[in-house]
Amino acid sequence: MFVACAAAGVFVLPGGGVAGAAPTRTFASGESVTVPVDPADKPAVYIASDTPITYECSITGQARLAKTTGTEAVTSDGVVWRQFLVINAPARGEYRLTCVDDEQAAVRYGVGRDLLSTPGGVSGLLPLLVPAAGLLVAVAGTVFVLIRRNITRKHLAVTG
Repeated sequence: MFVACAAAGVFVLPGGGVAGAAPTRTFASGESVTVPVDPADKPAVYIASDTPITYECSITGQARLAKTTGTEAVTSDGVVWRQFLVINAPARGEYRLTCVDDEQAAVRYGVGRDLLSTPGGVSGLLPLLVPAAGLLVAVAGTVFVLIRRNITRKHLAVTG
């Protein structure tokens, strides 16, 4: 059962739901960009860097930047983008975003959609959830069979 679910999770189910989260607007460190923000789209800020960096980002108006938990990432055109901030804007509009860092590493920033809020964001998790469900069913089935065998053995031992 687990093998069948793992195969379905890896080969059959689509994992492309997170492609819509990839940054559509990219910029370099120190560059200010004007980004259209719609709170309904749940915008997020991404970073592409091969090394850990210390950054500082700011946004104009009443919008706020909030750190994300976890290590959500999406790959687009061979570039791995890691989501590190979400933009909490009170209203739809254009906001000026700037991110800077002191490192000499090659760093790019981008604005896209929050990975979990993309239309396929949850379906992007299906390739992981289906094998997990298969494993759960396989373990539960094994426990059930072992309990039934034990009951049957005890019953046969009593009745002889």
